[in-house]
Amino acid sequence: MNESSLRELVPAVLGILVRRGADFAAAEDAVQEALIEALRVWPADPPRDAKGWLVTVAWRKFLDATRADAARRRREDVVEDEAPTVSTVDDTLQLYFLCAHPSLTPASAVALTLRAVGGLTTRQIAQAYLVPEATMAQRISRAKRTVSGVRFDQPGDVGTVLRVLYLVFNEGYSGDVDLAAEAIRLTRQLATVVDHPEVAGLLALMLLHHARRATRIAPDGSLVPLAEQDRSRWDTRLIAEGVGILQAALARDQLGEFQAQAAIAALHADAPTAEETDWVQIVEWYDELVRLTDSPVVRLNRAVALGEADGPRAGLAALAELDGSLPRHTAAAAYLHERDGDLAKAAKLYAEAAAKATNLAERDHLTRQAARLNARLR
Repeated sequence: MNESSLRELVPAVLGILVRRGADFAAAEDAVQEALIEALRVWPADPPRDAKGWLVTVAWRKFLDATRADAARRRREDVVEDEAPTVSTVDDTLQLYFLCAHPSLTPASAVALTLRAVGGLTTRQIAQAYLVPEATMAQRISRAKRTVSGVRFDQPGDVGTVLRVLYLVFNEGYSGDVDLAAEAIRLTRQLATVVDHPEVAGLLALMLLHHARRATRIAPDGSLVPLAEQDRSRWDTRLIAEGVGILQAALARDQLGEFQAQAAIAALHADAPTAEETDWVQIVEWYDELVRLTDSPVVRLNRAVALGEADGPRAGLAALAELDGSLPRHTAAAAYLHERDGDLAKAAKLYAEAAAKATNLAERDHLTRQAARLNARLR
């Protein structure tokens, strides 16, 4: 069994320990120790029942830690006589809810989800987020303390869980952990334990975006805009899977934000060339997103799409109604002015957008756009 398959067992094993009386923080530590032991022992002596082995070892680790705590000695006496049987109850969904608890900050919820549900080590999570391991350890410890008093059977909010998973996905790849792939794995896992169209919508959205991953960055490290990507290199298998999942979700007639976003991604994926993109339909889906979210960022993206469907001046008119301090507002205005033929205005706005960019790759892309137009103007 490889490391990824091993991590898939983590939620079930952790859930069993918590249901047997272990507090969440201690149970999570015990499961992590059991995983380390499994990676050491299994290559030479794989067990017949992987889940049962992990439960047994994790339970023993928990009892060992309990023995070291004199204040818990009475509790140990009660639980030690119980046989470490493997429960058939699937607690995966409750773990997702717990790790995405409203009392946690988004950063803490992401870290705790990757550790407790994803089975990643603190070192792997720290490397992925480019922070010191000690810093990530403190963040995870605080998160575990925060949720330690939450009842394990309390209902949670699926929407909050989905937002946490989407945050993981958008981190992409760094360190030795592919967070985009990890987010897809966890969302697939969630889809097996909860029948919710928005879970399917998020999974479809992730697959459709992931299908374009290989074409987003040029060999020199610069960003490649969607219109300039080599569509022959898009992963058609992931696109087909994403579209199939989306169609099944939409058929349930319970439209949500992630389904609408996935529908937009599907329309981009369906276009053989950038020029053949069905921008009219995309604007209609953005209208649905505005209705669902009333998000200023969605309105900004709609303005750009409107500029493609009805002409750049229609897009600029829609953009003028929005707050100019929005992220990407200046970049969107630059793009639409270029489309409208006002290269001097566009170059100036691209330079302004580059100065505001917080992402190095985006800043470099916008600087290049300004330089390209200035070269044409000379």
